[in-house]
Amino acid sequence: MGLQRSVLRVLVPTSVSAGVAVAAWAGWLGWDQEYDVAADGSVSGPYAVWQVAGLVVTLLLAVGWAAARGHSAAAVAGTTAGLTLAAGADWSDDASGLFMVGVALVMVGSFIGSAVVAAVVSTGLDTPRQDRPLAR
Repeated sequence: MGLQRSVLRVLVPTSVSAGVAVAAWAGWLGWDQEYDVAADGSVSGPYAVWQVAGLVVTLLLAVGWAAARGHSAAAVAGTTAGLTLAAGADWSDDASGLFMVGVALVMVGSFIGSAVVAAVVSTGLDTPRQDRPLAR
């Protein structure tokens, strides 16, 4: 019984964090697949700066919220896994195979970014919080 509770205490927040990351990717970036061509012929995209900024702010808030509740490791692991999965699924139609470089960069960047946010939030609290026990 105790082992099941311990597993749930880790698995649930990690899964929620991963789900939030996938949903944030879909909401901010998943719908835009078009490249923009400027009048001078230069190409940019498919994402605009505001879309990526929205994704980052959304995930900063989600990781900060989870870390403030004592789920720092779950927030970092879940966010990293969710963004990596979403990027891999979104970019997998690239025939060159170079999308894996981008996916690896998303994985490393999301791990570092979410770890820094979780560490800052966790150390900024007056009293360290432990994982809350599950309600019976």
